[in-house]
Amino acid sequence: MAKRDYYEVLGVNRDASEEDIKKAYRKLAMKWHPDRNPDNPKAEEHFKEAKEAYEVLTDAHKRSAYDQFGHAGVDAGAAAGAGAGFGGAGFGDIFSDIFGEIFGGARGGRSSVFRGADLRYNLEIALEQAAHGFETKIRIPTLAECAICHGTGAKPGTQPQTCTTCRGAGQVRVSQGPFSIAQTCPRCHGSGKMIAHPCTACGGAGRVKHQKTLQVKVPAGVDEGDRVRLSGEGEAGVNGGPPGDLYVQVHLKPHPVFQRDHDDLHCEMPVSFAAAALGGDIEIPTLDGSARIKVPAETQSGKTFRLRGKGIKGVRSHLPGDLFCHVVVETPVNLTPRQRELLQEFETISLRDSARHNPRAKGWLDMVKEFFEG
Repeated sequence: MAKRDYYEVLGVNRDASEEDIKKAYRKLAMKWHPDRNPDNPKAEEHFKEAKEAYEVLTDAHKRSAYDQFGHAGVDAGAAAGAGAGFGGAGFGDIFSDIFGEIFGGARGGRSSVFRGADLRYNLEIALEQAAHGFETKIRIPTLAECAICHGTGAKPGTQPQTCTTCRGAGQVRVSQGPFSIAQTCPRCHGSGKMIAHPCTACGGAGRVKHQKTLQVKVPAGVDEGDRVRLSGEGEAGVNGGPPGDLYVQVHLKPHPVFQRDHDDLHCEMPVSFAAAALGGDIEIPTLDGSARIKVPAETQSGKTFRLRGKGIKGVRSHLPGDLFCHVVVETPVNLTPRQRELLQEFETISLRDSARHNPRAKGWLDMVKEFFEG
């Protein structure tokens, strides 16, 4: 029978962290352990399947080979690991590994190799940049491999020595009742090695603080919260582990004219009292220049005009969105005496046939009157 995908077995995404993989494995191990399922003949099979997936995906080198070549890249190593896990050791030993990790234990010498941490950089960009895409440079602080000791942590000319307490295993076992609990070695802190002569540049850590400048290409159509992934640009790994990734998270600056709603744009369009009443052509801005809208006579405040295709084409969209212009009839301010005189004359004339000139006001007054006479 063909093996299932290891990520599917554990129920995690392909970019899951080692901690997420550990949590998923613990949950499945508790669920399918044969001692807890004496009446289920398939429990042992599920347990072994989860253990095998866990062994591969928590080993940086095996996981890399599996991601690239699938089962073919790790079958030999996985088979060896499975034989050691299920043949040479009993279920009690495997079960104790779970408790050892829950209480801070390490998994042998392999636990000393860690993938570097992922980093996040918040990048604020303008709406125009998000719409059209652009390239920029960012400067980030990170932990890089020490150039003097090349990540070993030992002074040049010397080498780390095997820890005499755990004999290179990185862990010691402590009996706790019926369980044998694996705990991190208190002397080497899980690395399995001791550094007698630490590197003076990194103090034995194998990594140093570093500022680096990176070129970031932001694709056209990105939206608030979208992320651009720079593979391998995170912190350096520990003891030869692969580096993490850098995630550039996009944040949009407020725009003075437009508000974005996914691929659509919205803007308010102030229209003078006279232009709204008489109608006419109005020029409005767009992200690609300008456009003209024909405003019909007697346009009311709140009316919306839609310009198709004048929005933004999102990263995952096939067509650009639309631009919605919302009319706001503007009441004139700072009137001159002559303007005030003309408006008063206009109001006097309008009152002679108010119902015809102001139908909405007439309807509203009728509803108010009906409400109070109710």
